[in-house]
This record gives sequence, structure tokens and C-alpha cells, in this order.
Amino acid sequence: MVPLMTQPRLTLILGGARSGKSTHGESLADGHQGPLVYIATAQAYDGEMTTRIAAHVARRGAVWRTVEEPLDLPGAIMAADKDGSFTLVDCITLWLTNVLLGEHDVAARTSRLLEVVGGCTGPLVLVSNEVGLGIVPENALARRFRDEAGMLNQKLAQVAERVVLVTAGLPLQLK
Repeated sequence: MVPLMTQPRLTLILGGARSGKSTHGESLADGHQGPLVYIATAQAYDGEMTTRIAAHVARRGAVWRTVEEPLDLPGAIMAADKDGSFTLVDCITLWLTNVLLGEHDVAARTSRLLEVVGGCTGPLVLVSNEVGLGIVPENALARRFRDEAGMLNQKLAQVAERVVLVTAGLPLQLK
């Protein structure tokens, strides 16, 4: 647990699928005295994703207020960043997927996101997948996603006060 007085304004948590990123992010809120806001960017397009989302909600419990926002992440962050709230966004790469598949202007959307997170009073925790450790994807959309995610993670890491890599449930502080 990080004491409230030393909680960074902005934390970026990176890791692979099922690495423990979300659980670690939630643990950073332990002892926080203000409201807890969980901004979920996932969309349930099938039963398996519905089950995953329900498991996340059940694990967090009623102490967290969940805001579902697949596209206007900057707006959701601005709305949550008040009254001493601890805000956790899960996850940046699902949001990026929504932006790409919706054929929105990725550069404009990521620029706006960076502007908003840079101005937050926090604490704000961003969870994102590290997608650049595997093989080169075989199709153009997957390669574009990997490249956009990697570049966005780098930009977020530059403005974050703390960056953590989670592997096998073990957090390693990078910054």
C-alpha cells in the first residue's frame, strides 16, 4: 500500500494479458479516504467478455463507482478528477482499440488524452497492455494497433510520475 500522502498524481501500469495489472492498480487505492472511481473502457460484444467484466466488477466490490466509457475517455477522466477521487482507468489499450475500430482520428484522440492526464490533480492510475514483446503481427490493422499502443504507452510513461511493469502478478517499478 502506498500512503495517501506519497501517492503520485499519475501512475501508468503496464503488463501482458492476465499479468495482474488491474489488481495491482486497485491495490494502490488501499487506504484512500476519498471516492474510488473505476473507468472501464471495455465493451461486451459476447458472453465471454460479459463474464470477464462481471468478474472485474465483483472483485472490486461496491466501494468502487464504475463508469463505462469506451470512447470519451478524456471526458470521463475530467469528470472523475474531483472531490479527492482516486481514479483507475482500465484499460488504455481497449480504449485505443475502440478508437481504431471506430475509425476515429487516433492522433487527435491520443493528443487530447495526453492533455487531460497531464492536467489531472490525481491520483490517477492508467492500466495498459504492453503489446510489443511478441512477434510482428501478420496483418496491417494488428501492426498499426501494436505501433499506436507502443507509442501511446511511451508518451504516457513520459508524463507519469510512476511507471510499473507487472509480470506474473509481481510489480516492478520502472520510474
